[in-house]
Amino acid sequence: MSQPATATLTGADSTAPQEAGLIYQRCRWCGTTSFRRLLCPVCAASDMESALSRSEGVVVRSAVVNRYTRVARNESLVRFPEGFMVRCRVVGTAPQLVWVGAKVRPVAGADPHEGEAVLEICDPVGRTDWH
Repeated sequence: MSQPATATLTGADSTAPQEAGLIYQRCRWCGTTSFRRLLCPVCAASDMESALSRSEGVVVRSAVVNRYTRVARNESLVRFPEGFMVRCRVVGTAPQLVWVGAKVRPVAGADPHEGEAVLEICDPVGRTDWH
Protein backbone atom coordinates (compact mmCIF):
# COMPACT_ATOMS: atom_id res chain seq x y z
CA MET A 1 0.00 0.00 0.00
CA SER A 2 1.44 3.39 -0.89
CA GLN A 3 1.77 6.36 1.39
CA PRO A 4 -0.46 9.41 0.82
CA ALA A 5 1.05 11.99 -1.52
CA THR A 6 0.16 15.01 0.58
CA ALA A 7 -0.63 15.46 4.22
CA THR A 8 -2.74 18.27 5.52
CA LEU A 9 -1.80 19.28 9.02
CA THR A 10 -3.86 21.42 11.31
CA GLY A 11 -3.30 22.58 14.83
CA ALA A 12 -5.70 22.07 17.71
CA ASP A 13 -7.93 24.82 16.28
CA SER A 14 -9.79 23.66 13.17
CA THR A 15 -9.97 27.27 11.88
CA ALA A 16 -6.18 27.54 11.72
CA PRO A 17 -4.65 27.82 8.25
CA GLN A 18 -3.66 24.48 6.76
CA GLU A 19 -0.03 23.67 6.07
CA ALA A 20 0.82 21.14 3.41
CA GLY A 21 3.69 18.75 3.11
CA LEU A 22 4.81 15.54 1.46
CA ILE A 23 5.22 12.32 3.37
CA TYR A 24 8.38 10.53 2.32
CA GLN A 25 10.35 7.56 3.65
CA ARG A 26 13.85 7.34 5.12
CA CYS A 27 15.64 4.00 5.37
CA ARG A 28 16.61 3.23 8.97
CA TRP A 29 19.60 1.19 7.78
CA CYS A 30 21.37 3.43 5.27
CA GLY A 31 19.51 6.75 5.60
CA THR A 32 18.44 6.96 1.94
CA THR A 33 15.29 8.99 1.32
CA SER A 34 12.62 7.97 -1.18
CA PHE A 35 9.02 8.71 -2.06
CA ARG A 36 6.36 6.00 -1.98
CA ARG A 37 8.64 3.00 -1.68
CA LEU A 38 8.18 -0.19 0.29
CA LEU A 39 11.87 -1.09 0.01
CA CYS A 40 14.95 1.10 0.13
CA PRO A 41 16.21 1.68 -3.44
CA VAL A 42 19.85 1.41 -2.23
CA CYS A 43 20.03 -1.45 0.30
CA ALA A 44 16.59 -3.10 -0.24
CA ALA A 45 15.76 -2.89 3.48
CA SER A 46 12.09 -2.81 4.40
CA ASP A 47 12.62 -0.84 7.61
CA MET A 48 11.43 2.57 6.40
CA GLU A 49 10.28 5.42 8.63
CA SER A 50 7.93 8.13 7.40
CA ALA A 51 8.84 11.80 7.64
CA LEU A 52 7.17 15.03 6.56
CA SER A 53 8.77 17.53 4.21
CA ARG A 54 7.42 21.06 4.19
CA SER A 55 10.28 22.42 2.11
CA GLU A 56 10.22 23.76 -1.43
CA GLY A 57 11.30 21.55 -4.30
CA VAL A 58 12.91 22.43 -7.63
CA VAL A 59 11.56 21.30 -11.01
CA VAL A 60 14.10 19.06 -12.75
CA ARG A 61 11.98 18.06 -15.76
CA SER A 62 8.69 19.41 -17.07
CA ALA A 63 6.33 18.19 -19.80
CA VAL A 64 2.87 19.09 -21.05
CA VAL A 65 0.60 16.07 -21.53
CA ASN A 66 -3.01 15.56 -22.53
CA ARG A 67 -3.43 11.80 -22.26
CA TYR A 68 -6.99 10.54 -22.03
CA THR A 69 -8.39 14.07 -21.95
CA ARG A 70 -8.62 17.14 -24.14
CA VAL A 71 -7.27 19.38 -21.41
CA ALA A 72 -3.50 19.81 -21.26
CA ARG A 73 -1.80 19.47 -17.89
CA ASN A 74 1.72 19.57 -16.55
CA GLU A 75 3.72 16.57 -15.37
CA SER A 76 7.01 17.34 -13.70
CA LEU A 77 9.84 15.67 -11.85
CA VAL A 78 10.74 17.61 -8.70
CA ARG A 79 13.77 17.23 -6.42
CA PHE A 80 13.43 18.07 -2.72
CA PRO A 81 16.28 19.15 -0.40
CA GLU A 82 15.86 15.97 1.66
CA GLY A 83 17.15 14.03 -1.36
CA PHE A 84 14.04 12.39 -2.84
CA MET A 85 12.40 13.06 -6.19
CA VAL A 86 8.66 13.15 -6.93
CA ARG A 87 6.76 12.79 -10.18
CA CYS A 88 3.84 15.18 -9.82
CA ARG A 89 1.39 17.61 -11.36
CA VAL A 90 2.25 21.30 -11.06
CA VAL A 91 -0.59 23.82 -10.80
CA GLY A 92 -0.73 27.58 -10.34
CA THR A 93 0.24 28.54 -13.89
CA ALA A 94 -0.42 27.37 -17.44
CA PRO A 95 1.08 23.89 -18.08
CA GLN A 96 3.51 25.17 -20.72
CA LEU A 97 4.85 27.89 -18.37
CA VAL A 98 6.36 25.50 -15.79
CA TRP A 99 10.11 25.82 -16.28
CA VAL A 100 13.09 23.76 -15.16
CA GLY A 101 14.45 25.39 -12.01
CA ALA A 102 11.06 26.67 -10.80
CA LYS A 103 10.47 26.41 -7.04
CA VAL A 104 7.34 24.50 -6.07
CA ARG A 105 5.58 23.54 -2.83
CA PRO A 106 2.82 21.10 -1.86
CA VAL A 107 -0.72 22.40 -2.29
CA ALA A 108 -2.51 23.12 1.00
CA GLY A 109 -5.86 21.40 1.30
CA ALA A 110 -5.18 18.81 -1.43
CA ASP A 111 -6.89 15.45 -0.98
CA PRO A 112 -4.27 13.17 0.59
CA HIS A 113 -6.06 10.06 -0.73
CA GLU A 114 -6.20 11.20 -4.37
CA GLY A 115 -3.04 9.27 -5.19
CA GLU A 116 -1.34 12.01 -7.17
CA ALA A 117 1.15 14.50 -5.76
CA VAL A 118 0.02 18.03 -6.57
CA LEU A 119 2.45 20.93 -6.18
CA GLU A 120 2.10 24.62 -6.95
CA ILE A 121 4.51 27.22 -8.29
CA CYS A 122 5.86 29.38 -5.45
CA ASP A 123 6.23 32.56 -7.49
CA PRO A 124 4.66 32.30 -10.97
CA VAL A 125 5.46 35.90 -11.91
CA GLY A 126 8.91 35.96 -10.35
CA ARG A 127 10.78 34.32 -13.22
CA THR A 128 13.72 36.57 -14.03
CA ASP A 129 15.77 34.45 -16.42
CA TRP A 130 13.93 35.45 -19.61
CA HIS A 131 16.34 36.22 -22.43
